[in-house]
Amino acid sequence: MIVIIIILAVLLIVLGIAFFLFGQKVKQNQRDADSLIKSAENKANELLTQAQRDADSLKRDAEAFKKEARLTLKEEEQQQRRDIEDEFKQERQEFKETEQRLKQREEILDRRDDSLTRKEKNLDSKEESLESKTNALNDREKAVADVEAKKREELERIAQLSQEDARSLLLTETRESMTKELAQIVRSSEEKANHEADKKAKQIISLAIQRVSSESVAEQTVSVVTLPDDSMKGRIIGREGRNIRTFEALTGIDVIIDDTPEAVVLSGFDPIRREIARMTLEQLVQDGRIHPARIEELVEKNRKALDHKMREYGEQAAFEVGAHNLHPDLMKIMGRLHFRTSYGQNVLDHSVEVAQIAGNLAGEMGENEALAKRAGFLHDIGKALDHEVEGSHVEIGTELARKYKEHPVVINAIASHHNDTEPNSNIAVLVAAADALSAARPGARRESVENYIKRLRDLEAISTSFKGVDSAFALQAGREIRVMVQPDKLTDDQIVVLAHDVKSKIENEMDYPGNIKVTVIRETRAIDYAK
Repeated sequence: MIVIIIILAVLLIVLGIAFFLFGQKVKQNQRDADSLIKSAENKANELLTQAQRDADSLKRDAEAFKKEARLTLKEEEQQQRRDIEDEFKQERQEFKETEQRLKQREEILDRRDDSLTRKEKNLDSKEESLESKTNALNDREKAVADVEAKKREELERIAQLSQEDARSLLLTETRESMTKELAQIVRSSEEKANHEADKKAKQIISLAIQRVSSESVAEQTVSVVTLPDDSMKGRIIGREGRNIRTFEALTGIDVIIDDTPEAVVLSGFDPIRREIARMTLEQLVQDGRIHPARIEELVEKNRKALDHKMREYGEQAAFEVGAHNLHPDLMKIMGRLHFRTSYGQNVLDHSVEVAQIAGNLAGEMGENEALAKRAGFLHDIGKALDHEVEGSHVEIGTELARKYKEHPVVINAIASHHNDTEPNSNIAVLVAAADALSAARPGARRESVENYIKRLRDLEAISTSFKGVDSAFALQAGREIRVMVQPDKLTDDQIVVLAHDVKSKIENEMDYPGNIKVTVIRETRAIDYAK
C-alpha cells in the first residue's frame, strides 16, 4: 500500500506540472483567441450592417429589374412558342395528308417507286428544316443564359461583393462559430486520454512491482572479525603496538579492540578497504603469523584477490538480469558497486532491482525487455568510478557505455535517468521510473535521525516562507508536504503557482532521496450564528 501511495505521489507531481504548463498555455491561447474573436465579431457586425443596407437597396432594384426582365422574356417566349406551335401544326397536317396518300397507294408502291423517292426526299428536307429550327432554339437558350450571366455580373457590380467573397465571408463566420465547439471537443478528448493514461500507468507499475521481490539490507560502516580466543588480541596489537599500527596504516581502517569477547571490530567508511582489512585479519588469525612483513604481504595479496572477487560479483549480477554478453571490463566495474552504497542502499543490488523493474515495465508495454534490463542494470555504473574520475556518475557512465559500444538506447537511458538530457526512447523513460521506484521503496534508503529531523524542519520552513501560507506539515516521513494557505489572500489559480514555487525552492535548497509531494490546500469557510 505504501508503494502504491509513493507511486501515486510521483505520478501526481508529474501530472501536476504537466497540467500547470498546459493550463498556462491554454489560458494564454484562450485570451488571444477571445481577443481575435471579439475583434472579428465587431468587424463582421459592421460588414453585416452595411451589407444589409446595400442588399435591401439592391434587392429593390433587382426586383424591379427582374420583373421587367421576366415580362420581356415571357412575351418573347410566348411569341416564339406560338410561332413554333403554328409551324408544328402545319407540319402535323402535312404528315397526316402524306399518311393518307401512302395508305391509298400501298397497293401500287411497286409501280410508283419514283414517286416514293421524291416523297422521301421531301421528308429529308423537312427533317433538315426541323433540325435547323432546333438549333435556332438552342441558340436562343444560350442567348438567355448569356443574359442571366450579364445580370449576375451587374448584381455583383452593384453589391461590390463577388460570389467568391460572399462564400469566403460565410465560411469565416462559420469557422469562428465552430471554434468554441472544437475547443470543447479537444479539451474533452484530452481529459479522457489523460485519465486512461493515468489508469493504464498505475496498472502497469503495480504489475511490475508485484513481480519484483527484493530485500532491503542496510549497509554498515563496521565489520566484526571473530577470534578463536582473547589471547589473539594481544598478538594483533603486537609489541608496543607495531602490528596494529602497520595494519591500520596499510588498510586505512580503524581496528577497535575492546572488552567484547573473542571479537575485533573494523571501522571505516570505505567498504572496499574494509573488506580488504577483514580478509587480511581473518587470514592472519588463521595463519597465526602476525608481524608487519606478513601483514603487508597479505594486504597486497587480498587487494588483488578482491579485484577478482568484484569481477565475480559483476558476473553473478549480470547473469541474474540476463546480460550474458556484457563486456568483461564492464562486469568488473559493476562488481565494484557491491562495495558502494547510496543513502545506505547497496548500489549493485539497486542496479539489479532497477533492471528487473525496468524489464517488467517494458514487458507490460510491449518494449524490448532484454534491452530495458540491460539499460537498467548499467544506469548507475558511473558510481563505481566517480571517486577516481572527474564528473558526475551520469557523465562517467555515459562515457563508459560509449567506450564499450553499448546500444544507443542504453547510452541514452544512462544519460537521461536523472533528467540531465532528454530521453529519446520509451526504455529510457522506463529506466528513470524504475530507478525512482527502487530508491523510493520503504526501507531501501536510510538517513540518520538528525538528518531526518532537520530535513522535516527545513521542508516546513521553506513552505511557510511564502506569502499567504498559514501553516505547513511534513507527512509520510518527509515524502509529502501539505501547505495550508489563507483563502482571502490567494485564489485557486494562485495556489497552482504556489505549489510550483514551493517545489522549485525545495529542489534548489535541499538534498533528499526519492521524491517529495507538494500539496497546497485552500479552504473557504462561511460562518454565521443563529440568535
